Amino acid sequence: MTEGFCIVPDTSVIIDGRITGKLKAGEFESARLIISEALVSELEAQANRGKETGFKGLEELKELSDMAKRGEITLEFTGKRPSLEQIKLASGGEIDAMIRGVAVENNALFITSDRVQSEVARAKGLNVEYLMPLMEELKALTIEDFFTEDTLSVHLKVNVPPMAKRGSVGKQKLVKIKEEPITEMELRTITRELIERAKRDPDSHLEIEYEGVMVFQIGSMRIAVAQPPFSDGMEITAVRPIAIVRLEDYRLSKELKERIIERQRGILVAGPPGAGKSTFAASVAEVLFEQGFIVKTMEAPRDLQVQDAITQYAPIQRDMEKTADILLLVRPDYTVYDEVRKTKDFHVFTDMRMAGVGMIGVVHATRGVDAIQRLIGRVELGIIPQVVDTVIFIDKGEVSKVYDIKFTVKVPHGMVEQDLARPVITIADFENGTIEYEIYTYGEQVVVMPVVDIEKERPGTWALAAREIEKELLKYTRGTVDVDVASDSSATVFMDEEDIAGVIGKGGKTIDLIEKKLGLHLDIRERKKEKARSKMKETGIKSFVPAVERSKKYVVLTIQGMAGETVDVYSGDDYLLTATVGRKGDVKIGKETDTAFRIMENPAIVTMRLAQVA
Repeated sequence: MTEGFCIVPDTSVIIDGRITGKLKAGEFESARLIISEALVSELEAQANRGKETGFKGLEELKELSDMAKRGEITLEFTGKRPSLEQIKLASGGEIDAMIRGVAVENNALFITSDRVQSEVARAKGLNVEYLMPLMEELKALTIEDFFTEDTLSVHLKVNVPPMAKRGSVGKQKLVKIKEEPITEMELRTITRELIERAKRDPDSHLEIEYEGVMVFQIGSMRIAVAQPPFSDGMEITAVRPIAIVRLEDYRLSKELKERIIERQRGILVAGPPGAGKSTFAASVAEVLFEQGFIVKTMEAPRDLQVQDAITQYAPIQRDMEKTADILLLVRPDYTVYDEVRKTKDFHVFTDMRMAGVGMIGVVHATRGVDAIQRLIGRVELGIIPQVVDTVIFIDKGEVSKVYDIKFTVKVPHGMVEQDLARPVITIADFENGTIEYEIYTYGEQVVVMPVVDIEKERPGTWALAAREIEKELLKYTRGTVDVDVASDSSATVFMDEEDIAGVIGKGGKTIDLIEKKLGLHLDIRERKKEKARSKMKETGIKSFVPAVERSKKYVVLTIQGMAGETVDVYSGDDYLLTATVGRKGDVKIGKETDTAFRIMENPAIVTMRLAQVA
C-alpha cells in the first residue's frame, strides 16, 4: 500500500469486525481509514432501538479509536450526519449511499461484506473490495453449556443466578444452575454469539426483532433476548425439545390413528403451556408426510422439529394471512399452524380449512372444550364442525382427551318441548361416543352447556329461560318483570298492574303469541310495588336473572327494584358470593377476580337469590 492510501468501510464490515481484524493483521499498513458520520449515526440509531448489532458496531469503532491513539492506524471521521428521515429510510439504501459518497469524495477503496452494496458500488465506478462471509467451523455456543440432556429451558437474567427447567415432559422442576448471579457482560457476549451464528449458519435465523427484543431459532433451540425498554433488565430465555417423539410413541387407539390420516380434517391440538402440544403436532406432521400427504407448517417463530421435506413457513411481513395466500397456491394437503391464538389466527385457520386444506392448529387451553369455545364469536357458529371436527387435548406429554365435534338438529339437553328443537353442535368423547357438551343459541345467547352430571332440576337451563322471558315481556311493559320458572314448560311472571293488560292483549291474543314464540306457558300475576320483596317471598320466587355487563374495571350485575337488598350470586347451582345491591340496582365485581371469570365463562346461567339475613 502507498502512503496516504484511503479506505472507507461500510456498516457490515464494522459490525462483523472484519476491518478491525485485517488492520490488526497489518493488511492495510500506512492506509488512512475514513469513517463516514452516516455510518456512526446508523449504529447509534440501532443501539438506541436496543439492537445488539448497534452495540457491536459501536464497540468496534471504539477499538479502532484506541488503535489510532496508539499510533497503529490513521483514523478520521468525515461527511454529514444523516437527517432523521434518512435514518428511517436506512433499509432502503439511504445510509449506504451516503457512505459510498464519502468513498467517491476521497477516491478511496470501498470495503464491504454486503453483496448488494458491493454490486451497487461497482456499478457506480468505485474501487471495491468485497469480503465474502467467513465459512469458519461453527463453534459451540456459550448458552449450550447451561443445558443437560433433560433440560427443557434455560432462564438467564442480569444479577440473578442462572435457572433451568429440568426433567421429563410434564414433570419439570425449576432448578438453580449456579449460585453466582450472571452479569450483563456475560449476557451481551452470549447475544453476540447468537447474532454471529444466525448470520453464518444456514440452520439458524433471527426470526423476530423489535425494540428491546430478539427471537432466534438456533438449530432446535428457540432463544428470546429481552432488554430495556421491553423488559426491566436484560434477560435470555432458551427453550429446546428434550425429545423428538413419533406418533407411535403415544398411546393412541387404532380408531384415532385412522381418523387422523383417513382424510383432510380440522384438528385442534390443545393443552396448557409446556404440555407437549407442538411435539405432538410435529409427530402428526411426520406421519402424514410418510402417508403420502404434502405437509407444510405456519410458525412464528419456526421451531417445530420436522424433517427437511416438510417446509416451514414464517409470516410474510409479520402477517400470517399473506403466508396463507401463498400456501393456497402451493396447495398442501395438510398445514400445521403453530400457534393459533389471536382472532386473526382463527380467521386464517378457518379460511384455509374452508378452502379444503387439512389443518392442524396448536392452541393454548386448560380444557379440551375451551379450545372450541375460543372459536365462538370468531367463527360463525354453524360452520364450527366444518372448521374443527377433532380436538386432541395434551396434558403432561400424553393424549388425555379426544373430542368429536358434530352438527345436528335436536332439542337441547334439559329441554322437553319439541318446539325448542334447533341446530346444536355436540362435543362427544371420541373413545366412547358420550356427548359431554352441547353448543346452541338461546335467544341472542350462545350457550355451551355440559350435559353430564347435571341435577334433575336443571337450574342453569331455567335461569336462561327466565332471562329470555324477561327480555320478551319487557317489549310490552313499562315497568320491570320478575320471572319464576316452575318447570321446563311453564313460568310465573310478576309485573305491575298497569302492564298486565298490554301483555294479555285483546282476547288473549298477545299472550298467545308470546307463549308460542317462547314455547312456554306463562302465568301472569300482579306485583305490588311497595311490597315487592315480601310478595316475592310469599309466592316462592327464589332467584332473579341479572343483566351481565363488563366494563373496564368491573363485571356488573344489574337487577331492577332490588336496591339495598342483600343477595347471594350463583352460577348455575354453584355459590359465588354475597353482596348488597347498590342504589342503581347493581353489584360490581373486580374484572380480574376468579368470581368475575366464573361469571363471564357462562353469563347466561348467573342468578341472584335473596340472602337469608337476620
